Order: sequence, then structure tokens, then C-alpha cells
Amino acid sequence: MSWKRSGGIKQFDGINNLNVNSIVTDDFVMREAYKRGWITTRDGNISLRRRGTGTLYITPTGVRKATIIPETVVRMPIFQGKLITDEHKASGELDMHWLLQKKDRTRCVVHLHPTYIVAAMYAGIDLHELAEEFPEVHRYTRVGHNVPVLPAVSNELAVATYEKMVSDNKLVCDVVGQAQHGVCAIGKHPWDAFEHIERLEHICQIAMASGKHR
Repeated sequence: MSWKRSGGIKQFDGINNLNVNSIVTDDFVMREAYKRGWITTRDGNISLRRRGTGTLYITPTGVRKATIIPETVVRMPIFQGKLITDEHKASGELDMHWLLQKKDRTRCVVHLHPTYIVAAMYAGIDLHELAEEFPEVHRYTRVGHNVPVLPAVSNELAVATYEKMVSDNKLVCDVVGQAQHGVCAIGKHPWDAFEHIERLEHICQIAMASGKHR
């Protein structure tokens, strides 16, 4: 598993080698999210599925993200298209991850609570409409319309997030905001999903600093 740079952008080389170590690495995306203040120490979650492996990897519930090692990542077998669950260990947002991970493909789902994304939605900004105003975002990241306010870790939130991101069994956006809660992003690697969130957080910070939406 290796990284290469192209035009200053860090890219993953070797998607087929994704495994549990792709979630827990020295540059673990959840640690970076914590450093940026996008989550508190026990918040946020990430899942990964590699095509043809029959396993969903997901961060455990209630664990400090800085302490996660490969042995603590929850491995959930997939049998005949169904997830064999151990809900006492997996993230409380398991329903959301599984809805987005059901299809057998290489995919990573990242859920965080970035400050400016949540603030922008709280101020009444539709993130899809905001992204359309910034070509440096919509050229590379498809932003969905906001998910309305729904209880955290609920099936209602999971379904609403799925319906914003998937249509006719196809992914229609890369990232979507969840009002008064957080954001969900999808990529082929954890850092792909992270970059979608990073782009959106940046323009939300600009929008809030502008005072235009106050």
C-alpha cells in the first residue's frame, strides 16, 4: 500500500490492497479530524468494505479515536448479502454505514461533525446550493442537499442520508450534510472521503466569515 503525489494532490496507489490497516494507519483520518476540531475524542465513525472480501470494517462505539488499533476495529461478516451484526461493539451509526455499504464494491464511508459545515446548516444554508457557487468544490465533489434534523444514531437518519446520496442504486453525491449533526462522505479510500469533507468545510468557513448568511 503506497501513496503518490500528482499535481500536489495525495493519491492512493493500490485500492485492491485496502484492509483494516487502511482505517488505522499513522495518518488515520479520524486523528486528523480530531486535530482540526471536527469531532470530539469519542465522536465520528468510519467504515470500509473491499469488493469480494465479505467483511465490513467499522470503528467501534464509544472508543477514543486516538487509541484505536487494528485489533479494536470491528470486523462484521457479510453472508448472502446480509450483515452479521454485533451491535454492542460497532459504531452507533451502523445503520447508516450498512445502507451505504450493502453493494459489493470498494467503498469507504466517513462520518464527522465539522464545525463550519454544521454552523452553515444551522444558519439556514443549503450546502448543495452553496457548493454550486464555488467551482473548486463542485468540479471535484458532488454535494447533496441537506438531510433534515433527525435523531442521531437513528434509523430515520440513516435512511434519509442514504436517500440523499443514492438514487436508482447509483451514488449521486459524494458528501451530504446532516442538519444540527454532521456530515457523511463516501470515497474509495478514507482520504478520498476526507477530502470531500475538507473542501466543503472550507467553503462553509468562507460563507460564515462573509457575513452574507447571518
